[in-house]
Amino acid sequence: MKFFTTKRVLILGIIVAAVVCLLPTFTNTWPHKKINLGLDLQGGMHLVLEVQSQEAVNAEIDRTISQLKLDLKNEKIQHMGINKASDYKIIAKISGADNRSDVEKLLSDEYAGLEIPSVKNIDGGISFTLRLPDKESDSIKKMATEQALETIRNRIDEFGVSEPDIRIQSGNRILLQLPGISDPERAKGLIGKTAQLTFQLVDEQGDVNAAILGKPPVGDEILYQVRKNANTGSQTKTPFLIKKHVELDGSHLTNARVEFDQFQQPQVGIEFSRKGAGIFERITGANINKRLAIVLDKNVYSAPNINDRISGGKAVITGHFTLEEATDLAIALRAGSLPAPVRIIEERTVGPTLGADSVRTGLMSMLVGGALVVLFMIIYYKGAGLIADVALIVNILLIGGGLAVFGATLTLPGIAGIILTIGMAVDANVIIFERIREELRTGQSPKAAVDAGYDRATLTIMDANVTTLIAAVVLFQFGTGPIKGFAVTLGLGIVASLFTALILSKSIYDMILANKQSDVLSI
Repeated sequence: MKFFTTKRVLILGIIVAAVVCLLPTFTNTWPHKKINLGLDLQGGMHLVLEVQSQEAVNAEIDRTISQLKLDLKNEKIQHMGINKASDYKIIAKISGADNRSDVEKLLSDEYAGLEIPSVKNIDGGISFTLRLPDKESDSIKKMATEQALETIRNRIDEFGVSEPDIRIQSGNRILLQLPGISDPERAKGLIGKTAQLTFQLVDEQGDVNAAILGKPPVGDEILYQVRKNANTGSQTKTPFLIKKHVELDGSHLTNARVEFDQFQQPQVGIEFSRKGAGIFERITGANINKRLAIVLDKNVYSAPNINDRISGGKAVITGHFTLEEATDLAIALRAGSLPAPVRIIEERTVGPTLGADSVRTGLMSMLVGGALVVLFMIIYYKGAGLIADVALIVNILLIGGGLAVFGATLTLPGIAGIILTIGMAVDANVIIFERIREELRTGQSPKAAVDAGYDRATLTIMDANVTTLIAAVVLFQFGTGPIKGFAVTLGLGIVASLFTALILSKSIYDMILANKQSDVLSI
């Protein structure tokens, strides 16, 4: 008989491929893809973040107010104040009733997206009430959450976490599962850093002390530079009177990296795009002998004096950093700023010891369960049971190879899925064996009994496994991390079970019967 048929070569190829793909999990060999352990198995951090998306709407309204003031100034239309009100409203008080038509034209041309609920006369002019539509505010909130997701993903990727699970959970909430994190506090600091970088001029004329005691001049704000003493741990806060107008922001940033000054102290070097470099050169050229504050998240990192026009689009952020702080700041700036602050509303940390215990317990349960099944099949079905056990071992190899090929993450529920698959794989063989027994009782020859047994059992096995596979797909599509882990191993296990029960074991039967060894059917 010809041993190497096309079917057997394909079966052997699939098994060898599964073994090759599984090897890197245990040894550092090609193809270097391995089964990744989930948060519950190797330890790490579970976070649920809430994006303060309302702040993104407020920021949009603030930008609209600033732009409206600039447009009115360009049109030479005076106003008596443009302020933000509740319910996404802007109250614009325009001087002179004769400016009404000009303002209405400006709003119609440049601010068509805003609703105008009311226009009324006031002393000395007209009051326009402008409102951001609900649809627009909802769109801004949704976009803020999606942008926050991508920004956090970029930061985590640069931080070096393998196989993170980052997704929008619901509404404005983001779920993060970070396996293998060894410094949770540093990770939380990096994730939550808004990283809104701005360059703003220092008000050289105003009195900062008077502003602290009273009220800052119009168009100014008080910001602080915080410095920490590395030896004592104490902090000093230096107040600055900063002009609110943002000369340049981080949206023009193209790169940020850790550098060292002449004293080998860490600092962050930044580079701007061509447009940003042009703006930076114009700002420095127009403000020689003035101080330009580098502000990050409303904290003044430095406020150097501008001695000359700076071309080339490069600058340096200094702030008595440690190397770790400078590295995290560079990562945050490269990944981009968050569109709105985020708040941690749920936090769980799984220690590596607990994870190792979970792995040990899960593997032990799988080995004990598998051994009992193997023993039962040999005792009850004798030679045929041995074939089923071979198919079962191959089944587990195929699941492991599949997990490695797809780069899937093995979780504790995933181990449960493998154990369930062991039972389902044996169940398919039991159905086949009982069918073969029925055929042998009717006096069929061993070859005819095997063929009839597989033919009649195939439909039942396919029906049971396909419906379970559909359930696994639904669980994967709509489930969260642990449920997805269970669905992945269950789905792979079902496909492997169908292959080993209907193709592999049948091929083994055919090969044995072709050699006249029908005693294997003493079941």
